[in-house]
Amino acid sequence: VHGLDLREHGSGNLGATNVFRILGAKWALPVVAVDIAKGFLPVWFFPGMVGGDLRWTLAFGGGAIVGHIFSLWVGFKGGKGVATSLGLFSYIMPWATLCAVGVFSACLWISGYVSIGSIMAAISLPLFAIYFKLPLPYIYLAAIVGLFTLQKHYDNILRLIEGTETKFLRK
Repeated sequence: VHGLDLREHGSGNLGATNVFRILGAKWALPVVAVDIAKGFLPVWFFPGMVGGDLRWTLAFGGGAIVGHIFSLWVGFKGGKGVATSLGLFSYIMPWATLCAVGVFSACLWISGYVSIGSIMAAISLPLFAIYFKLPLPYIYLAAIVGLFTLQKHYDNILRLIEGTETKFLRK
């Protein structure tokens, strides 16, 4: 917006949370919508072109997340992949994802921290996939993406421990 580089403001992240803090909901909502679409559209559209093969579905979805996290367009320093993962998993395992969104929402509401909600959702998603008896490749992908999410939130975890993490919701 008007030459503003979000990487130089707030958390320095290009994700919806930082956009919300710096520019407000008017700009954050389109960011989160586009990020979700980046995960949803490849698994919805492309696997049908290759016969609906589960391996291609997972490859396209995983590729979308990796492409978001290590974006070529911003020097391989993209977002944390949470909203993009939401798009992917809402398509391939909607009930498990809905439960993980519930965990995210509860954690955000109780703690006020997006990072805690994101981390707990990432940890819970493979567990919900197991509970719903989903195919093992889905569970593995959810676990791998969960590990990526933990790694991308490393600085947030340190700030939480230090007590310097910024709350999203102020109570």
